[in-house]
Amino acid sequence: MVMHKIKVAIAALGIVLGFGSCSDVRINEHDEWKPVFDKYKLTDACFEYYDNNKEEANYYNKERCSKRMSPASTFKIFNSLVALETGVALDEQMKIKWDGIVRKPEWDKDLTMAEAFKVSSVPYYQEVARRIGAAEMQHYLDTVQYGNMRIGSKIDEFWLNDTLQITPDEQVGLMKRLYHDELPFSPRSQRIVKGMMLQESATDYQLYYKTGWSARPEAKEDILWVVGYAETVHRLKNPKTGEIQAIPHPYFFALNFSVPKNSDFKTMVDTRIKLLHDLLNEAGI
Repeated sequence: MVMHKIKVAIAALGIVLGFGSCSDVRINEHDEWKPVFDKYKLTDACFEYYDNNKEEANYYNKERCSKRMSPASTFKIFNSLVALETGVALDEQMKIKWDGIVRKPEWDKDLTMAEAFKVSSVPYYQEVARRIGAAEMQHYLDTVQYGNMRIGSKIDEFWLNDTLQITPDEQVGLMKRLYHDELPFSPRSQRIVKGMMLQESATDYQLYYKTGWSARPEAKEDILWVVGYAETVHRLKNPKTGEIQAIPHPYFFALNFSVPKNSDFKTMVDTRIKLLHDLLNEAGI
């Protein structure tokens, strides 16, 4: 029974992540990461990362990693790709004028796509989705096989109202394909979006991600996301030349957890990034 479950897990991860051979992928479960979540009093949470160079899938709470949920603002990654590919946005400097409705200070102004991505402007990306249209959006959802691929009747709300859903595991697979320019978008479109995702940069690592917060009024809990990848640099000596070479080592991840309704916004915004850092450090990344 245990061996059967392991084979099923490997097969499922193989389909999503696009591994060449499922038997080559090592699946590691990390119950020892529980204290990291306990530190922030999170009981319903999961984390998954895929080590590209070692071909290892690592996760905490595999059951939740396989559960489909609203992508919330992490969908801005996909929305941006489609906008660029269809010409709705010529580049990340495409500006949309503020509609005059007061919402948040950081949203209430004319914004470029890069700025809107950074402040996670919902109105900006709703307008982008309207300009793309349902037919084009559905085409790319189907082609990429993004989550359950459902739009429903509202082109500017489907990633917010629980119509579109995706698993953390599928998010990891999406990041892997984006990093390697394997999505059905031009290398230019993928390069621009990856550039917008860059959040932290240091000498030997870069951290790319997009956050999301699903807070539907009718839902019992809010769902928070951080989806992206870390790229570290390993400096190794070439055995033939003796020269030190910088070898990139990417790790693709999805962090997801639930919190009670009406949780403090600023606290949770800070918590999800601190938690991500703690988990990456715990994993030795």
